[in-house]
Amino acid sequence: MNLGTFSISLAVKDIKASRAFYERLGFAAFDGDEAQNWLMLRNGDTKIGLFQGMFEANTLTFNPPDVRGIQKALKAGGATLVLEADESTTGPAHAMLLDPDGNPILLDQHA
Repeated sequence: MNLGTFSISLAVKDIKASRAFYERLGFAAFDGDEAQNWLMLRNGDTKIGLFQGMFEANTLTFNPPDVRGIQKALKAGGATLVLEADESTTGPAHAMLLDPDGNPILLDQHA
């Protein structure tokens, strides 16, 4: 199962304060829009997303090339998804499940 690129999506209270904090740790913004309350930052191979008002909890995020294929495999294996991609479509989509401790895992296909 190719889960693609991994990042942690942080549910932040103040995106400007969070950006300044992570920039002090050597992260630099490479995508997103602070005015729309989301930014992606990178430090080497490590990526984090800052999301203000978009997520209720910090979220493990994967960017697979085929979210629908992964969704089908997870469902066939007995996993319960809390958000499903529309399997009748193609292109960008996302699905979400929770790990045994309730941590959200977002499968977010961009292309």
